[in-house]
Amino acid sequence: MFISEAYASTGAAGDPTGGLISLLPLVLIFVVFYFLLIRPQQKKLKEHKAMLEALRRGDKVVTGGGIVGTVVKVGADEDVTVEIAEGVRVRVVRSTITGVLAKTEPAKAEAIDAGSLKK
Repeated sequence: MFISEAYASTGAAGDPTGGLISLLPLVLIFVVFYFLLIRPQQKKLKEHKAMLEALRRGDKVVTGGGIVGTVVKVGADEDVTVEIAEGVRVRVVRSTITGVLAKTEPAKAEAIDAGSLKK
């Protein structure tokens, strides 16, 4: 008899928010996960993609396996030829390059034009 009266007094019929407050912690957790996990990972992937697109011949790179070498040829497709020792060249998949240790300076426009005029 006392139990039924207790249940009757805690009805949710008078709740003006409609239960939205119960969803607030879930939304807050998602927002925290987005800013702490998802967004930094997307930024890191974007920077890695830009680094791979900027690869040029002569760049000193590190592969995912820890091999350090110099880029000899950048193919149009997904492979890059890397010289890891004098006369030893290997083809690696472009996405396995994890970092660029030293960038080469781009050739100046004047030097390119002068070289083409000599031919």
